[in-house]
Amino acid sequence: MNSGGSALSLKRWWRSAGFAWAGVAHTYRSQPNFRIETWAAAVALALALLLRAPLAPIALSCALVLALELVNTAAEALVDLVSPEFHPLAKVAKDTAAAAVLLASFGALLVGLSVLGPPLWVWLAGGL
Repeated sequence: MNSGGSALSLKRWWRSAGFAWAGVAHTYRSQPNFRIETWAAAVALALALLLRAPLAPIALSCALVLALELVNTAAEALVDLVSPEFHPLAKVAKDTAAAAVLLASFGALLVGLSVLGPPLWVWLAGGL
């Protein structure tokens, strides 16, 4: 497939970014879990800003969960394409991709609790 330009072409980069955003938009429209995770990320990031907590660990955790959900969606689509009928290995591929998202979500929850928990506790205790 011809890329239509040099590797450093701004036009090529924008075109690639457009394809990537199309993937994000498709996943947001078609995957309820991605929508939930997107809004949870927005709340966590807003809370970090409000509490003046470290933003980097929250942002990285959110990005990891969302990125893995995108990979999970791609894996499911590919498995459905190559194996429309049930196959035990197709199930393994789908379950394993979903497990990666679940594991990252648990990790993000732990990061969120450890980073946001203490300042949230102080804020709530001060407000009572």
